[in-house]
Amino acid sequence: MAKRSKTSTIYQLKITLNDITPPIWRQIQTPECSLTKLHEIIQTAMGWMFSHLWSFTVHGVEYSETEYGPGLEDSSSMRLSRLADEGVAAFEYTYDFGDCWKHTIHIEQTLAPEAGVKYPRCVAGERACPPEDSGGPWFYDEFLRKIRDPQHPEHQELLEWLGGEFDPEELDLDLINRRLRSSA
Repeated sequence: MAKRSKTSTIYQLKITLNDITPPIWRQIQTPECSLTKLHEIIQTAMGWMFSHLWSFTVHGVEYSETEYGPGLEDSSSMRLSRLADEGVAAFEYTYDFGDCWKHTIHIEQTLAPEAGVKYPRCVAGERACPPEDSGGPWFYDEFLRKIRDPQHPEHQELLEWLGGEFDPEELDLDLINRRLRSSA
């Protein structure tokens, strides 16, 4: 990866939700930021709701907000530029320690910022993020089976819980980018 001035570097990251087939992923471009800020970007880009504990794991070291507990490194002190400079190509993000949604984050490349573009932005992706509290990757297929089958005894209850509908194939990049811009 070519070295650039940290103030003029855009990091292109691919965030993939682990243990889900077909894959759910987002490709984002972001300026230099801390892991704390990256957590906010991931929450928004994936469609999570900021409702649960989270952490990053980089070479066996866990980063999060230190008030979560002992043994955690401060996520606000670790920056994307440092990871890239140290040659980190991939690391892990875990959201919701109960459902245990693990994401692999690949640092794909560094880019020069494009004139007139607001960062961070989501440039590609596939599929909707699972709903909060839907059971984690182990139960997601079962969850989808229930909401797709109008004859299933839990179908109507789950649809009401979801607010009426859920399309696992839906991805609205414009909506994601509007949310990213409003949270920047």
